[in-house]
Amino acid sequence: MDNDNGERFLEIIVPLFSQSGICFAMIERIPGITSITDINDKLEKGATLHDKVMDSKANVLMFYGESNSMLLLRFLPYLSQREHMTNIAGKVWIMTAQMDFNAMVIQRNWDSKTFHGALSFTIHSSHLPGFKLFAESRNPFSTKGDGFIRDFWQQAFGCVFPNPMVGTTEEDICTGEEKLESLPGSLFEMSMTGHSYNIYNAVHAVAHALHAMTSSRVKHSLVVNGGRQIFHNQPLWQLHHFLRYVSFNNSAGDKISFDRNGGLVAGFDVMNWMVLSNQSFHRMKVGWIDAEAPPEQAFFINEDAITWHSWFNQVQPLSVCSESCHRGSRKKVKEGEPFCCYDCISCPDGKIADQEDMNECNTCTVEKYPSKNQDLCIPKDVSFLFYEEPLGISLACFALSFSLLTLLVLATFLHHHDTPIVKANNQDLTYTLLISLMLCFLSVLLFIGHPQKVTCLLRQTAFGIIFSVAVSCILAKTIMVVLAFMATRPGSSMRNWVGKSLGNSIVLSCSLIQAGICTAWIASSPPFPDVDMHSVMEEVVLECNEGSVTMFYSVLAYMGFLAIASFTVAFFARKLPDSFNEAKFITFSMLVFCSVWLSFVPTYLSTKGKYMVAVEIFSILASSTGLLICIFFPKCYIIVLRPELNNKNQLIRRKD
Repeated sequence: MDNDNGERFLEIIVPLFSQSGICFAMIERIPGITSITDINDKLEKGATLHDKVMDSKANVLMFYGESNSMLLLRFLPYLSQREHMTNIAGKVWIMTAQMDFNAMVIQRNWDSKTFHGALSFTIHSSHLPGFKLFAESRNPFSTKGDGFIRDFWQQAFGCVFPNPMVGTTEEDICTGEEKLESLPGSLFEMSMTGHSYNIYNAVHAVAHALHAMTSSRVKHSLVVNGGRQIFHNQPLWQLHHFLRYVSFNNSAGDKISFDRNGGLVAGFDVMNWMVLSNQSFHRMKVGWIDAEAPPEQAFFINEDAITWHSWFNQVQPLSVCSESCHRGSRKKVKEGEPFCCYDCISCPDGKIADQEDMNECNTCTVEKYPSKNQDLCIPKDVSFLFYEEPLGISLACFALSFSLLTLLVLATFLHHHDTPIVKANNQDLTYTLLISLMLCFLSVLLFIGHPQKVTCLLRQTAFGIIFSVAVSCILAKTIMVVLAFMATRPGSSMRNWVGKSLGNSIVLSCSLIQAGICTAWIASSPPFPDVDMHSVMEEVVLECNEGSVTMFYSVLAYMGFLAIASFTVAFFARKLPDSFNEAKFITFSMLVFCSVWLSFVPTYLSTKGKYMVAVEIFSILASSTGLLICIFFPKCYIIVLRPELNNKNQLIRRKD
């Protein structure tokens, strides 16, 4: 209702509802009629308001008014300009305790099905023994001097009492034998309503307070005057003091008392209104609110006992502007709509919503990752390249197999150490290269398994130094080929440079430089075991942190420098006359080597987790295998399968 009480109601109820996620599709005020002159304007506004509310998609209408507000509310459907407005879609009306289902006499036969299934809060009431018999016995002749009953009787039953001064009348004559129970409930209820029950208790409370006040031992005295008792020097406002401490059980067995603020300690009943075919109604108690009960028991409602409007076909009505957002999605408020009207959007990558209707998605802790549906956090699996998995055991077997193959080649060369093909181009460099290749294959084992402090320190430094030794041997072999050709020229001074000492010096100096870089790396920022929580969403990656990325790439850069130098020298010496095409084999092997490591860098940077380790292992194995196959397999072919070519005469003939 459009009054001060209605405004105070809004100030209280809107924030409370908002806290529970409930919003209003609209808030409308029903204008009251204050004068005859504006009645048409107010009724027209009321009809427009009624049509607007009934057109709303909201299925629940909460109405706050006063005891007689229902009289105006029942007028509105009949004021609408639309046809059959009283038979439109049903709504669930929720009414406050101030409301009552009453009607004027002219409204007794009006269609009230709009309010069928309504829920209302009423002041708690109980059945009073004898009240129904008392109500049935009331008639205009049993209560002489009560003009109200005569007026009510005439209006309710549509009759008049005989009046000798008026004479005969065409209207029905009231006999007094009419039955109150035959009236519709909107005109008269035979059971005690909450308002009547309150009045009943109020009368008894005042009686108990008066009794307590008169019985109190105070200095005031009673003076009897004309058969009446009056209070002498005791203002009646003191009755409030005694009312506060009143406590008694009424005839229904309910305890009546007041709290320390003087408020009645009472609860509310939740009533379900059912409109019958004769436009009478019946209300059933389907729940209650007990202010004195524990919080978990303060409110109860029996949903199965509720009768809904026939429009809903006895299915619990829904009154929402948006469906619930399922887990894995969050709410996004629609612009220009109430806050509870929203769209559901999926959580962004890396976040989850583990409850329905969440306003924001949550981020999982670093130890967990979002599920596929983004509705829960799953603990991450611990990941590293271990021997038990297919990838780890495959790489380990590959490394061991080729290290054994390298050892077999070394044994073959040692066994045929006195043959021309082994003696050609420095035996020591050949043995050193084979041993370094074998160690390169075995260094792969440092990369597999749980990262430890020792393995993290050794894996990159050992790999860098061993590979530098191998590439240095190839560089030395290539330089030896060039110098050997130049020394064969008549009068050349290069013969003094050709010898084992030169090759050993090249290998030693180049390897020491790499060893110096690795030593500086370990001294300044050594590698260490680390845990990577972020690179792979579903895994906690155990890895070796390189410590200094600059030093790591410095080791690779120096190794690349040696490889390019070897490739360059071998490329220019590839057409020099040589008995066993040493320069050509070195050129091709370094081409393979450089190709592998040039592709390693972008591939390594684009992978994550244990696959970064696998990429580096594969590069080590591929480049080592390329060197072994390209340089030594042609020689092994001659030594094992074509021994007739491995002799001095063949060497001399080929040189010629």
